[in-house]
Amino acid sequence: MAHDPITAATNPVADHREPAFVHADQANEARSRLAALEQRTGRKPNVLIVLMDDVGWGDFGCYGGGAMAGAPTPNIDRLARDGLVLTSCYSEPSCTPSRASIMTGRLPMRHGLLIPPMYGMPGGLEGEVTLAQLLNDAGYATQAVGKWHMGENIESQPQNVGFDDFYGFLSVSDMYTEWRDPYFFPEVVYSEERSDWIRNEPFNKCFVHATKGEEAENVEEVTIPVLSTLDDKWAEYSTDFINRMAEGDQPWFLYHCTRGAHFDNYPHERFRGSSPAKHPYKDTIIELDDIVGRLTRALEESGQLEHTLVFISSDNGPEMETWPDAAYTPFRCAKGSTWEGGVRVPGIFSWPGTIEPGRVSDGIFAQLDLFATILGLAGVPDLIPDDRYIDAVDQTSFLVAPDGESNRKFHFYWLTSNFSAVRVGEYKYMLSSISDDERDVVNPGGFTGVMQQYPYGRLFNLYLDPKETHSYLIRKLVYIDLIQRAVGDHLRTFREYASRPPPTQPRQQG
Repeated sequence: MAHDPITAATNPVADHREPAFVHADQANEARSRLAALEQRTGRKPNVLIVLMDDVGWGDFGCYGGGAMAGAPTPNIDRLARDGLVLTSCYSEPSCTPSRASIMTGRLPMRHGLLIPPMYGMPGGLEGEVTLAQLLNDAGYATQAVGKWHMGENIESQPQNVGFDDFYGFLSVSDMYTEWRDPYFFPEVVYSEERSDWIRNEPFNKCFVHATKGEEAENVEEVTIPVLSTLDDKWAEYSTDFINRMAEGDQPWFLYHCTRGAHFDNYPHERFRGSSPAKHPYKDTIIELDDIVGRLTRALEESGQLEHTLVFISSDNGPEMETWPDAAYTPFRCAKGSTWEGGVRVPGIFSWPGTIEPGRVSDGIFAQLDLFATILGLAGVPDLIPDDRYIDAVDQTSFLVAPDGESNRKFHFYWLTSNFSAVRVGEYKYMLSSISDDERDVVNPGGFTGVMQQYPYGRLFNLYLDPKETHSYLIRKLVYIDLIQRAVGDHLRTFREYASRPPPTQPRQQG
């Protein structure tokens, strides 16, 4: 009998853990495959996460974009053909919450990073237990490259939260350009007073290099010409790391975060005008696809492809407010919202010989599930903290078993400090959202829209109505008890386990 995510019961994992499905046959098959791999290679698997910035669900060819959308993505599409394509992979509504949730396995309302820190605003990873730290404790080499954006304060910098080495910038690309570009920001560039005002803001204007426990050192100031070279430099740094690690037998975790395709886009000179669309955003997609090709070739040529799990995704939905320098999604709304367009992102897993090729699944996968999944693959699930609530679900059997199904029953959507919605199966029950009327005022997360509360909730069937335009609740009241119990159980975990207060200072954007 087929597994039905709505009617099937979950199993408790622990009081402080999100309950999950257990597919016993799939779990046994996954264990068998992983044991055989470790016997062949004599080591735990490497992990490469490539996290892009503001890239939409529909940008890649394997999601219906690619050449049709003016930017072919052959390298990413090849990974998709050789692995698992997720059609219901979820981020948080904006950059920093997503990144911190991947690192901690916890929702933003628990780790406290609800909005992207800007212009020297502190982060909040201090006091959190990160994936990088736990893998490092388990003997992994840990490398972070590219965009960080979880805080410039010393305690939140990558070299102090578990990474052996970091090469990248601490904030977000528009902070380095919005006071330098005369086309988009003439009122700043042509005003000495305003230029000085931003120049004196307390944020680091350079990209940096740091080693574990040491102070970050400035590498180069990020001017617009430098910005256009960063993804190329970062790709070179990561390929050097991959090649260097091939010389030993230490497993490794590489967290590679691209600058592209966050507005404003200044692609490397090799890629300017390279896309059929002849547009900076699309040229940047071509460049990002090339970077994925460079990283995977390095794995292949160094003989590490077979024992490396690769995950490609985006930190949130598209930034539509900067159209046409923006991504594509077939869903409603965009970054900064909990409509599907804001949080449903591409998700591709590739692991030749371990993940069956050609798989496409609509099983629910939250990016924060990487936390529990990777620790499980590393053989150290017992390192998961037990003094705080962990939202991550171990999805190992979903990825590794040939017919693997998602282990997650419910996906909970939060919009900064507001509980927004829950999804189970094809149904999404929404209690609050951001309006997607561009005439509305700016909300506290730095995005257009106002908060809307629905006293009776709205129910959307995401298979029949992916644009979320028709509430189906009056016809589907049978689901209400299931959904409301799930929401109640979820909210109780916040009373039972203390949450982190969000950082202060209201300067936001993403």
